[in-house]
Amino acid sequence: MKPVLVIDDEIDMAMALKESLKRCGLAPTVYHDAADALSELNLAEFSLIITDMKMPKMSGIEFLREVRKRNIFVPVIVITGYGTVESAVDAMKLGATDYIIKPFSFDVLKKVIERLLPEGDSDMVAESAPMKNIMAVMKEVAKSDITVLLTGESGTGKEVVARLIHMNSLRSGKPFIAINCAAISENLLESELFGHEKGAFTGAVERRAGKFELADKGTLLLDEVSEMAYPLQAKLLRAIQEREVDRIGGRSPIPVDVRIIATTNKDILAEVKKGNFREDLYYRLNVFPIKLPPLRERREDILPLTEFFIHKLSGKMSRLFKMSEELKSYLLKNNWEGNIRELENLIYRIAVISKSEVLAPPAGEPTAEEAVAACTQKTGRIKDMERDLIVETLKKTKGNRTKAAELLGKTVRTVRNKIKEYGISDEEVKG
Repeated sequence: MKPVLVIDDEIDMAMALKESLKRCGLAPTVYHDAADALSELNLAEFSLIITDMKMPKMSGIEFLREVRKRNIFVPVIVITGYGTVESAVDAMKLGATDYIIKPFSFDVLKKVIERLLPEGDSDMVAESAPMKNIMAVMKEVAKSDITVLLTGESGTGKEVVARLIHMNSLRSGKPFIAINCAAISENLLESELFGHEKGAFTGAVERRAGKFELADKGTLLLDEVSEMAYPLQAKLLRAIQEREVDRIGGRSPIPVDVRIIATTNKDILAEVKKGNFREDLYYRLNVFPIKLPPLRERREDILPLTEFFIHKLSGKMSRLFKMSEELKSYLLKNNWEGNIRELENLIYRIAVISKSEVLAPPAGEPTAEEAVAACTQKTGRIKDMERDLIVETLKKTKGNRTKAAELLGKTVRTVRNKIKEYGISDEEVKG
């Protein structure tokens, strides 16, 4: 993991923070002057920044403002002995991820750090026994280059686990490249994976490296690999076996050193038996299988996950949200057929339209019993929720897609595609 930057003009406090971070298994770099840290360091090389609020030359707020101006989005904890809601909101508006009021205990600091850097800078929350077991297995798997096949229902966090494996591996300093095999047509997917030479086909106006080449020395995530067209599977198998790729229109193979992680929400062995997936490719990918349980089988994670989403959203929206007891009860009763993605979308939608910082259950949402009865309609329901969330967010940002993407935690391109997919009109957003 990358080191943690500590900035505090009080030498004793800085040293205490340094020792506390070491106890958390982190590597701290300490500065007593924020201006010096800003001018001497590449802040993007840190996994976390902890800064005092009140310092003589440059305050924590001024430092944070400069960090965000440089488009550096490292999590920042602001420490203050003058803790007020106003100062916390000021810090949150500038992109602070959390704040801690002096004096504080080691346990308080440890909990905040664990929330911001859970098991290696990922969004993984693992309070339940099934997920703790998976985390333990994942740490061992990460130490090797073994190919991993992650299975489980949609929305269970397969990509998060894949990133976590990469972050904890010897390849962590190298690229992590993901490609969704279900979202790209067969012809385009071949080019995306293996690249092409200039003039290889109509529209190929320049040479382009594929995902295999971009992931060289790092990790390539083949998301929803079971959706890949059968003819293309043979070329993928060869690339994995031979550790080399042939660009479309290329004259010679290009060697690549890539660790493969694949995901699927289908019973891939059943797809093999149906003739939809190559048996030899299945065994090449299924070297170390990890199945993620649905959220309904890891209910101890529901409230911690919600806290994580609320905390993240509070920073983006500069509002200090928290759960009401009624919301907690509602969340624990729900069946979560859409898993973590459904939970996250719901919390975002509630927060976006809420007039209060204390979040209440959504009006008109189905009860747990109704949710179970509606299992067969879960896909449509989740899409409806996602559409509503995007519309409400666009209304909140007055149609600004860039700001909406930031609030939703998505790329602008993803938001643009979703607007097109759901047929969201400008009039609907204005209304």
